[in-house]
Amino acid sequence: MDPIRAFLIDVKRLIVKVGTAVVTRHDGRLAVGRLGALCEQLKELNSQGYEVVLVTSGAVGLGRQRLRYRKLVNSSLADLQYPQVELDGKACAAVGQNSLMALYDTLFSQLDVTSSQHLVTDSDFRNDSFREQLSETVKSLLALKVIPVFNENDAVSTRRAPYEDSSGIFWDNDSLAGLLAMEVKADLLVLLSDVEGLYSGPPSDPNSKLIHTYIKEKHQAEITFGDKSRLGRGGMTAKVDAAVCAASSGIPVVITSGYATDNIIKLLQGKPVGTLFDKDAHLWTSVNEVDAREMAVAAQECSRRLQAMSSEDRRKLLLDVADALEANESLILAENEADVAAAKADGYEKALISRLAKSIRVLADMEEPIGCIVKRTELADGLILEKTSCPLGVLLIVFESRPDALVQIASLAIRTGNGLLLKGGKEARRSNAILHKIISSAIPDSVGDKLIGLIASREDIQDLLKLDDVIDLVIPRGSNSLVSQIKNSTKIPVLGHADGVCHVYIDKSANPDMAKKIVRDSKIDYPAACNTMETLLVHQDLSNNDLLKELLAELRREGVTLYGGPRASSLLNLPRAQSLHREYSSLASHTDCIVTEDHKVAEIFLHRVDSAAVFHNASTRFCDGARFGLGAEVGVSTSRVHARGPVGVEGLLTTRWILRGSGQVVDGDKGVTYSHKDLPLQTQI
Repeated sequence: MDPIRAFLIDVKRLIVKVGTAVVTRHDGRLAVGRLGALCEQLKELNSQGYEVVLVTSGAVGLGRQRLRYRKLVNSSLADLQYPQVELDGKACAAVGQNSLMALYDTLFSQLDVTSSQHLVTDSDFRNDSFREQLSETVKSLLALKVIPVFNENDAVSTRRAPYEDSSGIFWDNDSLAGLLAMEVKADLLVLLSDVEGLYSGPPSDPNSKLIHTYIKEKHQAEITFGDKSRLGRGGMTAKVDAAVCAASSGIPVVITSGYATDNIIKLLQGKPVGTLFDKDAHLWTSVNEVDAREMAVAAQECSRRLQAMSSEDRRKLLLDVADALEANESLILAENEADVAAAKADGYEKALISRLAKSIRVLADMEEPIGCIVKRTELADGLILEKTSCPLGVLLIVFESRPDALVQIASLAIRTGNGLLLKGGKEARRSNAILHKIISSAIPDSVGDKLIGLIASREDIQDLLKLDDVIDLVIPRGSNSLVSQIKNSTKIPVLGHADGVCHVYIDKSANPDMAKKIVRDSKIDYPAACNTMETLLVHQDLSNNDLLKELLAELRREGVTLYGGPRASSLLNLPRAQSLHREYSSLASHTDCIVTEDHKVAEIFLHRVDSAAVFHNASTRFCDGARFGLGAEVGVSTSRVHARGPVGVEGLLTTRWILRGSGQVVDGDKGVTYSHKDLPLQTQI
């Protein structure tokens, strides 16, 4: 459920307005299938106790189509040789209204629902007695579970184009729906269109994005509307005007697609459907909130300024970040405690802030990673080629772990000259926000505080994943489902892990005490980590050995739930594991390290096991960026492309070729004698 739309589940009375583009097809004929699906939704709501009022367009378009057909049938060959005169709109409305209501009556009758017809004009609402009687009639019908169907009576309306002026109460069916919502005190107004909602640009433009929540102060000046409806008088401009008017009166409004068969029901379940208008929307999100592309481009621009800094200035920036974290220790802990109280999760220890600051200082004191010459070659006389290290560009990191990950990732991005966009878990929202604020405040104006962007909502992630022209790498740091979802949603390269399944194999020559110590640490030290042992493998010669019995007994004493593979389950009387490829991330094990004293076996294991990290006689918990001496890590990659294993500074860099010459040209290679001589490396100045 979308937390912003959660209040919609308490709706009882709603107005549904269906537009001409939904009611009719492109050729002007009725879209019977869409109307049938709409009536089925309204019948379902009616049976669940909702009070539903329907406002429908389509009479003019339907009447025009019928009259054109009738005129064609009655025309002579001579008549057809002359240009056809446009049909009178009021005549079209009169003919079409009859057909439209007949269809609604038939569809609702088939669903055992009773409907009623109400034709109104602008002038009717100038009469206070009419308005009072209208409200009473609608309330009586709703109490009888009747669905009132309203339409502007275009056949006798005195309104003229452009319909909107200071004298009018309503000028189309969108504004009629808004007016009715206020008159009958509806809890919700739904405006059905032929698109998913309100977009930042033309819906057909792939760069346009759906606006999930309309904020008048932000969007009113930004959005340019296109043409009016292809068939009706309104269009998106009319819908937005009606939505803003009703929302300002305290009635929530959602513009969404009438082509979907269940959008109204989804909406009333609190799901993120369409564009929401609400008088309090400006309180839910910042009016000055930067959209996804702006945030990514700003990070890109800041990263270029960061790369232009000297090595010493970048080092000083990291030290300033470390100092800022320690200086704001009490504030960080207070925000973290608030998150913990809400999530009932493990919180920070005071010592953690110091450890984080220390890891940043370790990064600051590392050798300068940008611009390092990793290879020098003389291609020909006076033509020198250098392969140098350089930043990737802009990174998008989505992480579900503790907020200390934010500090590690941000410090690595600064050290490597990359721009950064971060999305943390909602359970650490306040901790992430304060850490982001403190780190950003330490970044000098010459770089810009937009170097590191903190993403507020999941909706923004989907928009960011489309920006393959700005974002250079996505690193999902979390569950297997998160990684898979992101990989399937973007064309941007993704550096992630499929599963964090770690194995410990005890060979027949293993030292028993060492084996017990390694297994215990690999599983018990921090069960939620991705470097925790999930699978324990034991040589078959140890199946009846005291070592195995002692191991299992010790794991049970620590609260580990044990599962067995095909042979172990029957041999050791253990519950059968559903899969031998599962990451538990908890004190459960169906259980890549080898424990053995046979060095020949160890070498075979170390060189043939296809894992990102392979250990001999050491706990799997050592697979960690800080423990590897990387200073920090952005995650652990099981990918075979680019970085693999704990990803530190080197994993956030790529290479750039630099060629220095003195006027050489290829010219078909006629005047070039290639030497391809390796040259000694030189320190980049």
